[in-house]
Amino acid sequence: MPLSSTQNAVLGLIAARIEADGVPPSQAEIAAALGFRGVRAAQYHLEALERAGLIRRVPGQARGIRLVRPAGPAATGPAPDDALRLPVLGRVAAGVPIGADIGSDEVVLLDRVFFSPAPDYLLRVEGDSMRDEGIFDGDLIGVHRTREARSGQIVVARIDDEITVKLLKIGRDRIRLLPRNPDYAPIEVLPGQDFAIEGLYCGLVRPNR
Repeated sequence: MPLSSTQNAVLGLIAARIEADGVPPSQAEIAAALGFRGVRAAQYHLEALERAGLIRRVPGQARGIRLVRPAGPAATGPAPDDALRLPVLGRVAAGVPIGADIGSDEVVLLDRVFFSPAPDYLLRVEGDSMRDEGIFDGDLIGVHRTREARSGQIVVARIDDEITVKLLKIGRDRIRLLPRNPDYAPIEVLPGQDFAIEGLYCGLVRPNR
């Protein structure tokens, strides 16, 4: 079923806020920005977007809105000007770190509105340590190449040639990579370890199962 003009406006607002602020708007902010009388109207449109498979809402989080786009088959032929043609370069652990498996020939064609900032490639998730961020085993996450990230952002990090996706926390004297699943322990970056930020998580797609 096609989206209504209001639902398109809500989706566009979510993407714009993530691009500008790094976080999605709350339901109250959506209601205020689009002139709804209350948050119930915002919730109604968010439910419609979730049923359409365009967003995922994380229970218990005021800003728990994640943009999601189901992935189709590998793209063939030229991509439209407004689309992203992204290679699936390997895999990333949402659990304990695993080695990167670079070199896949898989390519996915996606609408750029579902990512902020624009990703450079996709990585396939293994594990469920980022479950409470709406990132599940088998998802394809968009990664924007950068060596810099702020504390509180979700990053793809390399630790001694292994790759993982976690929430970055930078303290005065240590760096930690935090899971978003209480079944997993934080990873503390130890002195002498080869550590680097490989990229910034900027959205996901969920392959049809």
